[in-house]
Amino acid sequence: MTNKIFPCILGLGYVGLPVFTRLNKKYKTIGFDTNRLRINSLKKKLDINKEVQNSDLKLLNDSNITSNETNIKNCNFYIITVPTPLKNKKIPDLSQLEKAYQIISKYLKKNDIIVVESTVYPGATKELATKIFEKKKKLKSNKDFYLAYSPERINPGDKKHQIHNTQKILAVETKNKLIKKKILDVYKIITKKIKISDSIAEAETAKVIENIQRDLNIALMNDIFIFCKKMNLDFKKILNLASTKWNFLKFDAGLVGGHCLPVDPYYLSFIAKKNRITLDTVLAGRIVNNKLKNFIYNEIKKIIISYEKKYKKNYRVLISGITYKKNVADIRNSYALEIYMKLKKDFKSVFAYDKYCNKYNQKKYKVMNKLKSMSKYDLIVFLVDHNYNKKLFNSIKTKKIKYYDPFRYYL
Repeated sequence: MTNKIFPCILGLGYVGLPVFTRLNKKYKTIGFDTNRLRINSLKKKLDINKEVQNSDLKLLNDSNITSNETNIKNCNFYIITVPTPLKNKKIPDLSQLEKAYQIISKYLKKNDIIVVESTVYPGATKELATKIFEKKKKLKSNKDFYLAYSPERINPGDKKHQIHNTQKILAVETKNKLIKKKILDVYKIITKKIKISDSIAEAETAKVIENIQRDLNIALMNDIFIFCKKMNLDFKKILNLASTKWNFLKFDAGLVGGHCLPVDPYYLSFIAKKNRITLDTVLAGRIVNNKLKNFIYNEIKKIIISYEKKYKKNYRVLISGITYKKNVADIRNSYALEIYMKLKKDFKSVFAYDKYCNKYNQKKYKVMNKLKSMSKYDLIVFLVDHNYNKKLFNSIKTKKIKYYDPFRYYL
């Protein structure tokens, strides 16, 4: 067994790229992604997601970034960080994870190590390994190859909780001390804060409930937010009053999007149903948070219809912020984007402005990255609390332009 570690990161998105940049400093590392545009951009030292500094994209230790899978054939430590979204009927979509397994299977050698970071339902990591590595390749887990799981904890836009200072779970089931040491040695380069688990299924479950808990807490606030709006009560003042109690957990209302919270509840629900287990609360947050999206859309729609009915002309509306959260480029499962697209379909004069959204998505969804004049808009809507919106909001108040800020981000 060779002691030399030669890592490969499969998937260079929000999760994989920070992992690559950490390991690249210590080992010769291969960063692999099937998206050639992404690879070409990274080779030019440019992360369009704006999560990794361009200076950190320098290749060290003879490392390489590639979309050519044959370049990974000599690797012996594979880390999978591909997306695991949902299909149309809210069913887990593991196709990209399965594809990553299939690619690895072509080059899998004796004593190779595979660590999955992608979010999955409990049992999925080993299920796919059995299906692809054991049945097709006739290789035995914990004997011919070794499997581990370390759920990602990347929070886009968060400059405080970075990969190097965030505690990670690392689930390793093998009793082989040398293999365990190898896995731990690699992950200590990624972060010094590691929580060891001896169960992959338990680590998979822990990952999804981290996000389900947050989804439910925000959903409670969103439900109260809608109640307050309909009862003509001040939600912010009520929240401040309730927060004076020592054990009150302060969550705010808002549109819940992204790659985790709108997805993970369905992953746990899926495997629960498969095993005929009833979970009464898991999807409750999804119902409420979807309800808020529709509530906000209808609020804006009422404003537009009322104006156009009164003045017999198109109401020019600007949505400022369409990414899924504050100061990030990510539009995955963005409710702000969904509201914008729905309004654009229903009305003639609806526009969008977002500095953080990358150039590709700006072009795709007709989003402006510069705002020449505010005076040509009758209403400006704030659905995402981007930092630049504060300055825009102050200008609006000076010029007495109408605005809609449902969550009172800037009031």
